[in-house]
Amino acid sequence: MATRWGIAGAGRISHDFAASVNVLPKSEHRLVAVAARDPKRAREFAKSHGVESSHGSYEELARDKNVEIVYIGTLNTSHFEIGQMMLNAGKHVLCEKPLTMNLEQTKRLIELARAKGLFLMEAIWSRCFPAYETLRQELAKGTIGQVRQLSVTFGHDISAVDRLKMKSLGGGSILDLGVYVIQLACLVFDHERPVEIKAAGYLNEEGVDLSMSASLVYEDGRTASIATQTTCLAPNDASIIGTEGWISLPLFWAPTEIVLPGGVRRRVSLPETELPLFHINSAGLHYEAMEVRECLKKGLKESPKVTHAHSLLIAEIEDELRRQIGVVYDQDK
Repeated sequence: MATRWGIAGAGRISHDFAASVNVLPKSEHRLVAVAARDPKRAREFAKSHGVESSHGSYEELARDKNVEIVYIGTLNTSHFEIGQMMLNAGKHVLCEKPLTMNLEQTKRLIELARAKGLFLMEAIWSRCFPAYETLRQELAKGTIGQVRQLSVTFGHDISAVDRLKMKSLGGGSILDLGVYVIQLACLVFDHERPVEIKAAGYLNEEGVDLSMSASLVYEDGRTASIATQTTCLAPNDASIIGTEGWISLPLFWAPTEIVLPGGVRRRVSLPETELPLFHINSAGLHYEAMEVRECLKKGLKESPKVTHAHSLLIAEIEDELRRQIGVVYDQDK
C-alpha cells in the first residue's frame, strides 16, 4: 500500500518536496492532499503536482481521513502549532527544520508524538543522502582514525529574503542554515554533547542573526568550527579531519558525492524531476520520503537517521548559540 502524503504549505520547499516525491513509484507514494491558508494557492499547487485534493486551511488537512502522514513546509514559527495539530488528529509528521523554535517546544512535540504513538521526524534531508550513509560507514570503520576536527561553513546571499530577516517570521541564520552545520557536527562526533560552545554573530535591526561563527569543543580536545552566512556565497564544503586522513563533503548539506582519503570519489546522481526546482539538489528530498516510508512500514516511531534524541541535541545547541549571540524570539519568553 502506498504511503499517503498530505502537505502543509504551498511554498517553495513544499514545491520541491512534491516534485521530488513524484519521481518515486505511485505504488509507493501518493500525494493525496495539500493545504494552504490561501485556497487558491492550494488549488494551483495541487494542479501543478498532481495532488488529489486541496484544502484552504490546515485544520481541514488535519481532518482529511485519506492522509496518513503530513509534511510540514511552512514558516519556522508555525511548525510547533501545525505539528501539534496533525499529531492530535492522528497523523504522522515529517516537519521541516528547525523542528520547532526552541528546545522546550521540541521536547513538547516529541512528548506528544510518543503519547499518541505516532511517527515524528525532523526533516534533516541531508542525512538521507547516500553520501551521508557512506560517511557514517567510514567513520564507523575508523578509516580516518579518530576525528579531531570538523570545519564547515554554510553561506548564501539570501539577505533579500524577508523570512530570514524578520523576527516575527522566525528569521536568522542559526535556525535556517545553522541546523545543517550543527547536525553535521553532531553526526561526526557521534551525537556527544559539546563540553564548551563559543559563539559570535552579527544581528540586524530586528535582532536576528545574519551570520554566526562558533567553536564546539568536545572531550579530549576535539573541535568543530561551524559558521553560517546570509550575505554572501561560501564554498559550502565540509572537511572531516582525523588522525589518519580526511574526508570531504562537497555541497555538504545536499551532497551527490563524497571524497574519501586518497582522493577516491563516490558519486550518486540525482533523478530528473518533471518540474524545475527552487533549491540546489533538492531532487534529493526523495531520499527523505523513502526513509519515512521504510520507517512506517517497520512500525518505527522515529527514524534511526534523525532520532528524537538527535533533534533534542540539535535544538539544545541552537538555543545556546542564540543565547550567546543574543537572539530571542517571542516563543522563548
